[in-house]
Amino acid sequence: MKIKLLICLLLIAVTGLQAQEYFPKNDAVKAQENTNFTVLKNANIYVDPSNYIEKGMLAMRNGKITAVGKNIKIPANAVVIDLKGKTVYPSFIDLYTSFGIEKPKSNGGSPFSGNPQYDAGREGYYWNDHIRPETSAVENFKYNKEDAEKLRKLGFGVVNTHTPDGIVRGTGMLVALNSEGTEGDRILDEESAQYFSFEKSAKSRQVYPSSKMGAMALLRQTYLDADWYAKGNADNKDLALEAFNENKNLLQIFKTDDLLDELRADKVGDEVGVQYVIVGSGKEFERLDAIKATNGTFIVPLNFPEPFDMEDPYMANYATLGDMKEWNQAPANLKMLSEKKVPFTITTHDAEKNFRENLLKAVAYGLDKKDALAALTTVPAKLIGQENELGTLKEGAWANFIVTSGDYFDKETTIYENWVQGQRGVFENIDLVNLNGTYELKVGGNTYEMKISGEPTKPKAEVRTNSSKIGSKINYKNNWVNILLSAPDTTKAEYTRLSARIADNPKNFSGKAILGDGTETTFSARQTAEASDKKDQKKNDYPEVLPVTFPNMAYGFKELPKQQNILFKNATVWTNEEQGIMENTDVLVRNGRIAEVGRNLSARGATVIDATGKHLTTGIIDEHSHLAASAVNEMGHNSSAEVQMEDVVDPDDIGIYRNLAGGVTTMQLLHGSANPIGGQSAILKMKWGATPQEMVIDNSPKFIKFALGENVKQANWDSNSRFPQTRMGVEQVFVDYFTRAREYEELKKSGKPYRKDIEMETILEILNGERKVTAHSYVQSEINMLMKVAEEFGFNINTFTHILEGYKVADKMAEHGAGGSTFSDWWAYKYEVKDAIPQNAAIMHNAGVTVAINSDDAEMSRRLNQEAAKSVKYGDISEEEAWKFVTLNPAKLLQIDDRVGSIKEGKDADLVLWNAHPLSVYAKPEKTLIEGVVYFDIERDEQLREEVERQKNLLTTQMLKAKNNGLKTQPVKDSKKEEMHCDTL
Repeated sequence: MKIKLLICLLLIAVTGLQAQEYFPKNDAVKAQENTNFTVLKNANIYVDPSNYIEKGMLAMRNGKITAVGKNIKIPANAVVIDLKGKTVYPSFIDLYTSFGIEKPKSNGGSPFSGNPQYDAGREGYYWNDHIRPETSAVENFKYNKEDAEKLRKLGFGVVNTHTPDGIVRGTGMLVALNSEGTEGDRILDEESAQYFSFEKSAKSRQVYPSSKMGAMALLRQTYLDADWYAKGNADNKDLALEAFNENKNLLQIFKTDDLLDELRADKVGDEVGVQYVIVGSGKEFERLDAIKATNGTFIVPLNFPEPFDMEDPYMANYATLGDMKEWNQAPANLKMLSEKKVPFTITTHDAEKNFRENLLKAVAYGLDKKDALAALTTVPAKLIGQENELGTLKEGAWANFIVTSGDYFDKETTIYENWVQGQRGVFENIDLVNLNGTYELKVGGNTYEMKISGEPTKPKAEVRTNSSKIGSKINYKNNWVNILLSAPDTTKAEYTRLSARIADNPKNFSGKAILGDGTETTFSARQTAEASDKKDQKKNDYPEVLPVTFPNMAYGFKELPKQQNILFKNATVWTNEEQGIMENTDVLVRNGRIAEVGRNLSARGATVIDATGKHLTTGIIDEHSHLAASAVNEMGHNSSAEVQMEDVVDPDDIGIYRNLAGGVTTMQLLHGSANPIGGQSAILKMKWGATPQEMVIDNSPKFIKFALGENVKQANWDSNSRFPQTRMGVEQVFVDYFTRAREYEELKKSGKPYRKDIEMETILEILNGERKVTAHSYVQSEINMLMKVAEEFGFNINTFTHILEGYKVADKMAEHGAGGSTFSDWWAYKYEVKDAIPQNAAIMHNAGVTVAINSDDAEMSRRLNQEAAKSVKYGDISEEEAWKFVTLNPAKLLQIDDRVGSIKEGKDADLVLWNAHPLSVYAKPEKTLIEGVVYFDIERDEQLREEVERQKNLLTTQMLKAKNNGLKTQPVKDSKKEEMHCDTL
């Protein structure tokens, strides 16, 4: 990579020969570049966001600022420019662009179709093609004057650019938007930052990683491998890891696509000891505390969503409250970040077209102008270590500044010029006199009142006679003004044309007039009032911003609920303990735990709930779920033991709230069944409104998903290259990985250097009994096979899930010590379940197997109480034992029965108050508690339904008004979340 960089820099030097004083001169005689000073005077100068000089002066030479102040000495022979009260700001800096670099294009087609690529396609580089730290922006850069002009017109003078391709994307470069200079002038830093993302490279079809959790696992392994390589332990040369280690001291910028990805990127950074600068989503306001806790700096885009077109009431029904609120709240994001003291910069990424419009909107929504200017200048300059040369107009800094007609954050302000490295870029005539004000206009014997407003280069005129407004049009260019007036008599199609040359003082101007009948005469305009410096006193025409809720969607909490001390009185209590079902019993909840169970209890300060005629149970536990996940399968390899479902928890899944409404308090979030050895599980509590990490049970037992059958041998999709392709091959996958893990363990114990392998570490946990297995299974032969293989390697399968032929091998499962988590009455939905029967759960239970009923379905999970009741019908199981199938037994299978699963003093207060017998189809939870916090309340639910309708009606009105005001709209989108299952890819 170094050789390529040297060649590239040599080319840069060659293209810039004329700029180098020590090169011989062999061309014709030319006028040399002016090296005299240039001085600006009578300028209102923002040296930086905190220092302002009124009517100040600034001197520059050779692209650098030599002096700035109220009065400075003007050097001899200096070029002096009188700015006549114009305003000067430091030019802006954008840290996240791909300016001048063409994004690599994919060859097209799905990486899963035909014969997928499972191995790397490059030699001498890392084993995964999507890790490309050797990529250098310098090698791919080509200055684009047209794109530079667009950015300069917005006020930018410097950008950080990179190749937007891959998970590790290589180095970016810092470029001045100096269209008059050479590459040698423009490139301020050829290695300014290293870039990351969760997106794969378009240059490779390598399947792994196929998921976000796979990308996170790959990044963790890359850091481990880079450290191993840096210590000289590797046997082979790896150009990618060499570059990765060379780049580790640069600024590390991580591009994300949504709010949860921002938190995921920071999670990886915390684990590997790197503080990323995170390219955000613009939705940081939804989780401000979590964003603040990252301690990171965010590069925030201004990609505010457009309002929905809500005119069609049928289509409007598909708009979700969450999407509607995002439109309403997004412009206030930067204000909220600023108030929370979260450091941020601003980028044009995904919003260049509407950048200034949206920036001004953010200011109108409350972003302080000083903070806005800092986010565009001093903050990014400091991040890239250029605080003395960029983002400021102090002595020694680059002469990068914009000249405006006034306050940049006023929509009527014109950007006249943008100087970059002392090179003047002109967009509008700076000498154009500002006509704004109120005038007495006399022409053709009539007197009018004329108000001129708007940008100096694009003025608007409003003309009145007495109380009537007459039609008018104004055109102003090169200090010549042309005004067209309609006749005061609206019945006549006559026009008066005015034309005048504007002098430096516009208080009075006059010129030629041609009346409607063709008569030529003169007109005069006398200014009676200057344009007010005060902002329009009327309220900004922006909608009421709704409060953020947790989560920020329908049924979210305005404030996160807190633990309560609660006393349930006179309930029918299903204890799941020796006491069985207790009538007329009290249960006291204190500090998140069950404090006491008995009769005639009292507790000072506790909220008393009369539960007479109602049933109180422990919360339902779903042993097998894919709810609240952003991804389910990592199918790029036949083992994905390194991936973690904890990485892809989605706390905004409406299914969480629906499950609370069904009495579910805990679930195991499982990896899918795309490979024999799947990913690590996450055991969650359904804490609606919490962050992903807050949902994960602290110090929960370690679990992993295995899978057997059709899915893992890829019988259901077009692939014939990944091993295994048969059920026999599935067995060999297990044997191979377990054997390799034992060999890995021997090397670890030997004391010799070893490469830490996250996948092998996880499989070792399985073999040593530290991580339990939940195995997706159907056919008895495979069930027997997996038990046999496990016993050969000295461990046991904790749970067979699905296990629809469990009734055939129940005795062997009991002997092995395996539990069974099954469906109540699913059968014949695919070939390998053709022998399933609804008595399965009962038969396994009667054989001594710990049995649970699971859902594997976001819809079924909220009716697991009814699923449990089916075992009473089909298997003649007692009601109390059937209830344990969805409470105590899954707690045992998950090895958390010391915390949950029964109503016992000292256990977590995860409770459900039912209005009827919990196994009844008519039963509804009235309250669902987790650790003493009421996360679902049926009365609050009724109120929330009304609030959802109220907010949607309010936002619909706002969107209709926005459309009527001329704002561009977007079609209503149906953002219903995909319900995930074992085979979701």
